[in-house]
Amino acid sequence: MSQRTLSVPANIPPPARQLANILQILFKIPKNQTFQLLEQGYVTLNGRVKRQSFHVVEVGDSITVDVVPQPISAPSISAKSKSSNRAIDFLFDDADIAIVNKPANLLTVPTKHREAHTLVSLVERQLKKQDAQAKVFCVHRLDRGVSGVLVLAKSLEMAEALRDQFAMRKPNRRYIAIVAGIPSPESRVLKNYLSTDADLNRYIVHSPDQGELAITHFETKQVWRDASMLEVKLETGRRNQIRIQLAEIGHPILGDPRYKPRQAEHWAWPHHRIALHAETLGFQHPRTKEAIQIETQWPQEFRDFMRHQRKNA
Repeated sequence: MSQRTLSVPANIPPPARQLANILQILFKIPKNQTFQLLEQGYVTLNGRVKRQSFHVVEVGDSITVDVVPQPISAPSISAKSKSSNRAIDFLFDDADIAIVNKPANLLTVPTKHREAHTLVSLVERQLKKQDAQAKVFCVHRLDRGVSGVLVLAKSLEMAEALRDQFAMRKPNRRYIAIVAGIPSPESRVLKNYLSTDADLNRYIVHSPDQGELAITHFETKQVWRDASMLEVKLETGRRNQIRIQLAEIGHPILGDPRYKPRQAEHWAWPHHRIALHAETLGFQHPRTKEAIQIETQWPQEFRDFMRHQRKNA
């Protein structure tokens, strides 16, 4: 990430000295991008973050623009769908399994509404370019609004072998979550029973006879004024498990529209996704028995959020 700092010259007349105009003139930034940079806190005026596009600057004022970092370069293998304009990054690929980096706001598999564009369909479409008979089988899922590493099987045999590992809680599944508030104590083991109503909504129950056991470990890694970053490890893998349990203790994941959504709102998280990323997945290859450990980099939204918090500390 680089910075550029310029001073407001005297040859710009007062009517044109609104901050948005100055950014366009001095830094050659397109008009639509100036508002994004201001809103997201990338512009400082005389050393202080300034978000008001209409703010009138003075001659000699120092303006600094942090150039928005470029997205992480994609791995060499990618699957693209023209109809859905999606790109799926392959992190590992052999004759038996494919490990991909799921983007946020993409279903892993279709729901009862039979969505055409899902992670499974996009990966299978790419694989069929090399093998017309290729098929993909879901092993585990990530919620629509969650990103990160996910393994898919290329045969029912491999899928069942991997599902057995998940059922026995063998895979290493580590997530990064940005939550509202500051947990105390800073690390905990959350243990609840989760049930599902007729509308498929998940909720906590107190009897093991009424729900599925859900166990989540978390440790606080970074703390800001009104939010925290947690490292979360799954012992079980129930649907919505992390989201429900963190919301239950008063620290919902930012951007979560379902579990304590009002508390999950944050000025520095304007994104239409959940601040939850499956960072690491480790398991035993079902055929070769080799240990596989895949780790993904944090999405751009996470790095931008951290940067905003440092600036506003």
